Amino acid sequence: MSHKSVAVRTRGLVLTEHEFPIPLDHSRPNGERISVFAREVSDPDGLDRPFLVFFQGGPGHEASRPTRNPSGPGWLDRALKDFRVLMLDQRGTGRSSPVGMLPGLAPKQQAEYLTHFRADAIVRDAEWIRSELGVEKWSVLGQSFGGFCVTAYLSLAPGSLREAFITGGLPPIGRPPDEVYIATYLRVLDRNRQYYDRYPGDRDRVRGLHKRLEKEDLRLPSGDRLTGRRFRQLGQMLGMSDGAEHLHYILELPADSPAFRHDVEAGTGFARNPLYAIVHESSYADGWPTRWSAERLLPSEFATSPELFTGEHVFSWMFEDYGALAPLKEAAEILAEHKWPKLYDATTLAANEVPAAAAIYVNDMYVERELSEETARAIRGLRTWITDEYEHNALRADGERVLGRLIDLVRGRA
Repeated sequence: MSHKSVAVRTRGLVLTEHEFPIPLDHSRPNGERISVFAREVSDPDGLDRPFLVFFQGGPGHEASRPTRNPSGPGWLDRALKDFRVLMLDQRGTGRSSPVGMLPGLAPKQQAEYLTHFRADAIVRDAEWIRSELGVEKWSVLGQSFGGFCVTAYLSLAPGSLREAFITGGLPPIGRPPDEVYIATYLRVLDRNRQYYDRYPGDRDRVRGLHKRLEKEDLRLPSGDRLTGRRFRQLGQMLGMSDGAEHLHYILELPADSPAFRHDVEAGTGFARNPLYAIVHESSYADGWPTRWSAERLLPSEFATSPELFTGEHVFSWMFEDYGALAPLKEAAEILAEHKWPKLYDATTLAANEVPAAAAIYVNDMYVERELSEETARAIRGLRTWITDEYEHNALRADGERVLGRLIDLVRGRA
């Protein structure tokens, strides 16, 4: 079954939209198929440039939507000088076959289905697409979880890659998830300290909101009750360059206002992309079960200081507090006990011959710097740019410079 494609033109761009029927389970090529969507983006005079495949952050989020204006991804203009860009809606997201509540499947069936949405499956999708498009080799760019995908690509199919660029996304290799969450919680506690140093008046406001949420049934636009533990998850914003400001502007709104309730719900947007909550911890499971690692390792400070926000952490109670996640509760429990296969081949990475570069952010709240540096040393020939100039969202905040620097590193110009 061949894929479908449609070409359209927008302001200054040529977009070719592809839909590929791909096996859900790549070990069963004749089994159930899902659709994977990819959008090819090029300058009108760049239709024959080599491909750069973009792997989105997440997991569970679709690719950015390209435009030639400030709302588009900031790195795209730089990329299009050298490439035409293929932007994947990773399986289960965007215009690819969506993962929602998985109705009609028993919990064990849901869990089995959801084992096929990690970085290794995404890389095999990319290889399927590369073959369909008749491309011998292409370059890859991964942001955050997309960097995990690029590292998996370097493990699984390095012969298909011309060069590799990673931003804020070098994963730990061979380490249990518990070590990841011990490190990231230390970063989150420090971000809380920095936040309240900047906005000291918010401390009492947040404490007051927690007391109110204990007593009152405050409902969000979805109908879900806002619980204190859900409210704490707004802290995931604090790892972005503008995150503290966004959080403060939510907290300054009256709690009775529609604006406050809307912005809180939007700031904890797991309902839009339920796949994130399901597979996030498994992204760190390089041959391990997760067993609700972040929940088990929650520092004691959070029990005594209600004003502390959590970060990019997933908890079992989310499948109770979020109505959109409740149908997947039993499947999530099954997956928490699942021993995930390894994602990376240390021997292949140690023998890497693909020109590669990675930006590592010193103060990254989501992807621990020391573990990223350890992985960088394990990938032969990988050049690193270790910087404290940016937060995790540097590719969005200053994409022209960040991607340009990585290209220069790979090509020996820096």
